[in-house]
Amino acid sequence: MLRLKALALAALLALSACQDSTQADDTIPVGSGFDFFVLALSWSPSYCEAAGDRANPQQCESGRPFGFIVHGLWPQFEKGYPEFCRARPQPVSRDIMSDLLDIMPSRALVQHQWKKHGTCANLSQSQYFETLRLAREKIVVPDGLRNTGAYRMVSPSDVSKAFIEANPGLQRDGIAVTCDRRRLREVRICLTTGLTFRTCPEVARRSCGRERVTMPPLRGR
Repeated sequence: MLRLKALALAALLALSACQDSTQADDTIPVGSGFDFFVLALSWSPSYCEAAGDRANPQQCESGRPFGFIVHGLWPQFEKGYPEFCRARPQPVSRDIMSDLLDIMPSRALVQHQWKKHGTCANLSQSQYFETLRLAREKIVVPDGLRNTGAYRMVSPSDVSKAFIEANPGLQRDGIAVTCDRRRLREVRICLTTGLTFRTCPEVARRSCGRERVTMPPLRGR
């Protein structure tokens, strides 16, 4: 009997160690001093077209067909948000920068986002950008919004619905689709510090109120 109990205890401890190891691999760096994150996905062709000669060439003239890119991962309060939380933040390291260019194809954008938003997350530089990538990996871009080879007219509300349908758990008051006077600009999705979907009425209220807007086509196709 004692031998059986010892074997059972050993098996339980082994299982517990395995589970702890798995949990450690999946741990998301959790910051503090704010309530939640907003992951902002920018429709790159709209930025490039609107910025014109001022557009970042790394993003707009690289020949790569960028669609939705990460604009930023923003710490938020229930009302308002913190920004520029360190007077003299360290520049983003070259290694981190290189690893980000597939989802944030602009070194200037990466540096700016770290200074304005990343410094407010109470995370190290590597932890913040690790969290940013994990947040992006949790979002499924609807198939119909991935590749556009020509100008399209879309309804911001339909874009929101498409993201909600493609991402179980995402709710109508947890997403904002923004625009300028005529173009779709961003999709902003609210996430807990553990990167699960949550509601954010203040953010959602800033959704584009136009019935239809343009989605410029991908560049570099």
